[in-house]
Amino acid sequence: MQALLLVLVIAGGMGLSIEAGLLGPLGQQVGDLWATFSIFGVGAALTFLLMLFFSPRNAPSLFAQPGWQLTGGILGAGYVIVLTLATPVIGVAMTMIGILAGQVFKSLIIDHFGLFGTPHRKIDARRVYALIFIIIALALVAMS
Repeated sequence: MQALLLVLVIAGGMGLSIEAGLLGPLGQQVGDLWATFSIFGVGAALTFLLMLFFSPRNAPSLFAQPGWQLTGGILGAGYVIVLTLATPVIGVAMTMIGILAGQVFKSLIIDHFGLFGTPHRKIDARRVYALIFIIIALALVAMS
């Protein structure tokens, strides 16, 4: 099961690169905020259809959950705006490696302290080395 989830996560990452590649040109043609809105609009419509057919009918109300858990939508919009602005200027590879560096850095902190109800996973040397290699990759791509 873990291997399948890893494959799905890698595929999801590939999808984010495609999204960045699409958003840059779209943002230049229709405006950055309209491009961001289009991504969320299409995504919301698809998610709504999936919810209609696959969501359990007795699920707890979304609005009964703590408000801080809904801030992911704000973070997601910020992420897509950054993709839309950065990709045409610095390219898909540099954008995605930079995003990855930020994600891994913050993920290490979240895991280490068990923030947001996640299991504790201590920062160890291997995890730090992984982050260092990502930063080296960012520097190498920046120099090319």
